[in-house]
Amino acid sequence: MNRFLLSFELIDSPLLVICAVVAGLGVLAIILWAPRWIIGTLLIGVAAGIAMYVVAHILEAQGLFQGPLPAHAATWATGGILAVAVGIVGICRRPWGRRVVGVVTVLAGLLTAALGVNASYGVTHNLAAILGVQALDPASLPAPTATAGDPATLYQNWQPPAGMPTQGSVSALTGDAKIPTGQYAARDASLYLPPAAQVANPPALPLLVFMMGQPGSPDPTNLAKALDAFAAQHNGLAPIAVVVDQLGAPDRDPACVDSPKYGAVSTYINELVPKWAESKLNIVKDHRYWTIGGFSNGGSCAAVYGAKYPQVWGQMLDIMGNEFPGSEHVDQTVTDVFGGDLHVGQPRHDVRARAEGERGSGAGRRVHRRHLRGRGGRAHR
Repeated sequence: MNRFLLSFELIDSPLLVICAVVAGLGVLAIILWAPRWIIGTLLIGVAAGIAMYVVAHILEAQGLFQGPLPAHAATWATGGILAVAVGIVGICRRPWGRRVVGVVTVLAGLLTAALGVNASYGVTHNLAAILGVQALDPASLPAPTATAGDPATLYQNWQPPAGMPTQGSVSALTGDAKIPTGQYAARDASLYLPPAAQVANPPALPLLVFMMGQPGSPDPTNLAKALDAFAAQHNGLAPIAVVVDQLGAPDRDPACVDSPKYGAVSTYINELVPKWAESKLNIVKDHRYWTIGGFSNGGSCAAVYGAKYPQVWGQMLDIMGNEFPGSEHVDQTVTDVFGGDLHVGQPRHDVRARAEGERGSGAGRRVHRRHLRGRGGRAHR
């Protein structure tokens, strides 16, 4: 698929507004095309919208979305389905002009619903991230010639040179720049270089290894936006970030451990990635300035790795992580990752025992629900 289409911005672009306007104009045109059918057409559209809203919240209450829907998600779905219903009415009635408008309205309504829900979650910025593929340009790694200095005082002494870029760069670690994956089928990682890392004789910078949620991919978009904002306030200084794949595929959850089924994911992230970063990137050698981080599913892995490998990771960043790896599908995790043997899984994550403890006490269930309310729902877990 064309790289432009795969990397086209879905959230921070006017696409959602355009689709919503087209859908609204289509609804208006179909309704006004035959004034005598105005009430009937409106009733069909409103009924479909209300049904969508009710169904969404019923499914939410049943836990289908693994947590609450984010604000406005149900509203976007409701408006989109209302437009789809009115568009179908237009398709079913002559003349052909109204049928064409109906088709356009249905398509615009579906896109409005999908894009609106996606924007409500605010995580998946392009088709590449949705499909779990890489659409970034291959990385061109700078020579490892970082200027030595005290990282603790760098922000006080650093003077950005003339011509330093105003934004960081993102690229795919593929081809010659690919991180060795060992016994794990990782998708290509991505690299973020802040402005200060793109100049001649750059300073040695802290390292951040980051993991996204499930389903998800090593998409650096959100992280790059946050680090660009940080760099803008600190003369171009920010960590060098590597976004890695702790899943292997959008529908997998290796639960952060090496296993026969999913491969050596823990070895990849805690041994191969640090070794590659130290030899290829202009980073601080002191591991106190190395951070393992993640969002949702990746956050739970970051918590495990940070606690288990303190000699590698001096810091850890858990952003709305799961209670523990595999906490949202305990039985499946025990089966897939630990071969159905609870005694194998317990020493590593104690997945079923923790889940049973939460189910067995009201306090545990309240903690679990509070956590889910803070995570923003199902799309990434």
